[in-house]
Amino acid sequence: MKIGIDTFACDSGKSGVGTYLTQLLRRILPSNDARFELFGWEYDRYIYSEFAPNLEFIARCSITGRSANAVWHLRRYPQFAQDRAYNACFFPAAHRQPPYKSPCPAIGVVHDMAAYWGTRRTREHLGAILRVVMPNSLRRLDRIIAVSDWVKQELIDLARVRESRIEVVQNGIDHSAFFPRPHSDDESELLIQPFSFRRPYILCVSRIDHPVKNHIRLIRAFGIFKERTGSPHRLILAGKDSNNASRVYAEAAKSAWKSDIFFTGHFPHESLPDLYSGADFVVFPSMYEGFGMGVIEAMASGIPAACARAASLPETAEHAALYFNPRDPEDMADRMVTLATDRVQYEECRRLGLERAQFFSWDRCIERTFEIITETAGG
Repeated sequence: MKIGIDTFACDSGKSGVGTYLTQLLRRILPSNDARFELFGWEYDRYIYSEFAPNLEFIARCSITGRSANAVWHLRRYPQFAQDRAYNACFFPAAHRQPPYKSPCPAIGVVHDMAAYWGTRRTREHLGAILRVVMPNSLRRLDRIIAVSDWVKQELIDLARVRESRIEVVQNGIDHSAFFPRPHSDDESELLIQPFSFRRPYILCVSRIDHPVKNHIRLIRAFGIFKERTGSPHRLILAGKDSNNASRVYAEAAKSAWKSDIFFTGHFPHESLPDLYSGADFVVFPSMYEGFGMGVIEAMASGIPAACARAASLPETAEHAALYFNPRDPEDMADRMVTLATDRVQYEECRRLGLERAQFFSWDRCIERTFEIITETAGG
């Protein structure tokens, strides 16, 4: 049995989808029953060799860019998959780049439906070609793995995918990386190359993407928090620039507390455990999340979380977070004040978060994913 894995749209392993792919590749074991190979961008040829040194990588689509890649999947992928004699193909980022049709069974993971969130002006850009073919492409997949019940329902409602083709398999977490790392109260600075972070700080880990990630209201809530408490907390915004990032920077620049607001840009995933562990608490203000990986990473690190009551976040964090209305900076600030001033509530959130994080495992996630792939391939 020969199975192709599409690495296009996986951000060279540097995003949540990239983490998903690398965790899967780490768990591919030599087998006489199934042989896997990767295909994707030429510049990704050596990115995944650390995680899957024995898998062949086939470089395709020499013209870079989302639209060119959409055309490749539309016109060239079917012949490519046929020539490679795949028994099945796996698409870890099917919400970004599914095939329109496939000569072999196709299995895709849908991490979110953010491209269809909000109005047309606020939607995350997919490109004209992909936006047109996306719903029909998703309906043509033989099996879809949704990372949450929220995403599953959106697939049914927005893309009209048959429920029988969808299975929810929640993402996992690497507990060997994300675990409590206590810091003493007198440790005033945390050194994480190339940064030095002054504590205490409030943390938000998310790409800088307006309006979906809701950083502007977070910045306003931080100002309210500072006025109410007079605390020395800083606000750390860790994530690469994305849609309308300039509007977020402009909001921070006009804040009365701009000297306490710090943008890191893209933050290396391997350093995230240290960044989480040094935070006083984390805030996740997103208007939309398909799963909310950062919430679980923070909880596993023993850091309390305040979350927007939106999309999949309540499903992911359940009763272990404090929730707020993501459209109301005052409500957001209320939860931040609670975590900064109420030690009893703080410790309860920390305890519940650690318990909740134990429900998520990459081993369980990837084991079920491989079962779905081999079942669909006829194994």
